[in-house]
Amino acid sequence: MARYTDAVCKLCRREGEKLFLKGERCFTPKCAFERRAYAPGEHGRGSQMRRRSRTSDYSRQLRAKQKARRIYGVLEKQFRRYFNIALKKRGLTGLNMLQILELRLDNVVYRLGLPENRRQARQMVSHGHFIVNDRKTNIPSMLLKPGDIIKVREESKKNGLFKDIAERVEKKTCALWLERELKNLSCRVLRLPERGEIDGNLNEQLIVEYYSR
Repeated sequence: MARYTDAVCKLCRREGEKLFLKGERCFTPKCAFERRAYAPGEHGRGSQMRRRSRTSDYSRQLRAKQKARRIYGVLEKQFRRYFNIALKKRGLTGLNMLQILELRLDNVVYRLGLPENRRQARQMVSHGHFIVNDRKTNIPSMLLKPGDIIKVREESKKNGLFKDIAERVEKKTCALWLERELKNLSCRVLRLPERGEIDGNLNEQLIVEYYSR
């Protein structure tokens, strides 16, 4: 299973903005972007200035695509596959693609508020802590649909990771398109997320333009 293993703070610095890939840590002075808000690498400061001067359509499209990939933790081959799926569906291709990304199992777990960030959500799923529709799964990229039910396995509730998690998660908001039950650590996908319920900093139209070149 391919995944990005380098420091995630480099991704924020490359995009020139916070992507909040480390959860609560991104809101503290410990955030690497607060200390070094320029691109990583030997010529980071200079490349940041040069990148700001680039205003070509291709550059804007590429950055929009890279930002979305990095927020959801998806590699290029899989991201392109999601685009091709979205292209074949009815409706707006850009919105279709964002809905597909939101319905990944690791993202749904993140939207429930259980982990601090999507990377931790991916790890939780990979370690087999969840069941979907009464079947154990360890596939973070599994695509859910309205009506699907996700639960924390009974064996996993004894794990220190989930100890007192209901009390901690209660303070966090849950996506409106999900129905969360903290008592038994489960949720149901109510419907597809609407555009206003997805990250407003993403520009799906530029992503569509990038792949339509």
